[in-house]
Amino acid sequence: MAVLKPFRGLRPPKEIASKLASRPYDVLNSQEARIEANDNPYSLLHIIKPEIDLPVEIDEHDEQVYNKASGNFRKFREQGWLVQDKEAYLYIYAQTMNGKTQYGLVGCAGVEDYMNGIIKKHELTRKDKEEDRMKHVRVTNANMEPVFFTYPAVQEIDTIVASIVNSSAPEYDFTADDGFGHHFWVIRDKATISRLVDLFSKVPYTYVADGHHRTAAAALVGNEKKQANPNHRGDEEYNFFLAVHFPSDQLTIIDYNRVVKDLNGLSESELMDKLHEVFVIEEKGSEIYKPAFLHNFSMYLGGKWYSLTAREGTYNDADPIGVLDVTVLSDLVLDKVLGITDLRTSRRIDFVGGIRGLGELKKRVDSGEMAVAFALYPVSLQQLIDIADTGNIMPPKTTWFEPKLRSGLVVHSLE
Repeated sequence: MAVLKPFRGLRPPKEIASKLASRPYDVLNSQEARIEANDNPYSLLHIIKPEIDLPVEIDEHDEQVYNKASGNFRKFREQGWLVQDKEAYLYIYAQTMNGKTQYGLVGCAGVEDYMNGIIKKHELTRKDKEEDRMKHVRVTNANMEPVFFTYPAVQEIDTIVASIVNSSAPEYDFTADDGFGHHFWVIRDKATISRLVDLFSKVPYTYVADGHHRTAAAALVGNEKKQANPNHRGDEEYNFFLAVHFPSDQLTIIDYNRVVKDLNGLSESELMDKLHEVFVIEEKGSEIYKPAFLHNFSMYLGGKWYSLTAREGTYNDADPIGVLDVTVLSDLVLDKVLGITDLRTSRRIDFVGGIRGLGELKKRVDSGEMAVAFALYPVSLQQLIDIADTGNIMPPKTTWFEPKLRSGLVVHSLE
């Protein structure tokens, strides 16, 4: 059963919370981070992307970068920009996008839960990315950014969260420059905290929705500290890491689309002939066409949009991986027709999150940068859970969650 642990969060004063909160480290490159944090000394990017405070030519994995992270974290505490709560609390973090709000319970997850498979994952992680975040956790001795978890919804947890939200003003409440709302409450009542911890202890599994590398890094560093401590008890802060837990019925996964640089030596008409063998194709003209159901795809080619519906017998709905449209597209088109066999390493393909809209696909093809674009029907959260429950791994670039968590509203110290 899952662990949810209260902790003494490090948080910004109300007046600078919106300035300190930043997008996650992995959605910005160094140049974008420099621009975003320009003239904003409070931005958490100075800690999670500390190369922005060093010469432009520096490698982001240089030891100086990690040392800068540690120094900047110390500075934020000394300046009073991150202040530790005097007692261990739980927190509520809500996000609003397009008029819909989702409510997450903020508390620490257990390192042992990750090691023992109570926390389930659906993506492979890369060792180099793991090690980068592990170094960051080691030098700061903190989880600077939360990971994004989901769990099977529990009615009483929802009721308690709704009661707190409806009866008290949020500690932080702001709209970020991307238009998304961020709202944050501190749960101080000990009886409420105890009840939420007890209810959560009956949740059989939690699932990594977003942040697999940060999750792995936090858990692996916690395990390192356990192995290095001859007097390990199990209640030390390093046994836990920062997570926001959202009930599964509040989340939406949006589409994650593909653009391909060339047609693998085929003409447009030859490509269409090959696609006709496995898809029912309808020409949609110049108006953007969005996939309408599972196994229905949108293709943009030669200035026109097309609806592609996979023919019966070309997919396996009984297989948790085979049912995914990323698998269907990879098997029927990217691999067999376009010769792209490894999505992780091929330089002929790129991926576009649905938050950018299908107009971005059209733009990249019309510019000549790409030859063809494919839009997919979004994966469902139940598909994600089915894959995690069966121990399978999703193909690369399958899920896109939005809005992203803002980092810096609360930090978990391992001290």
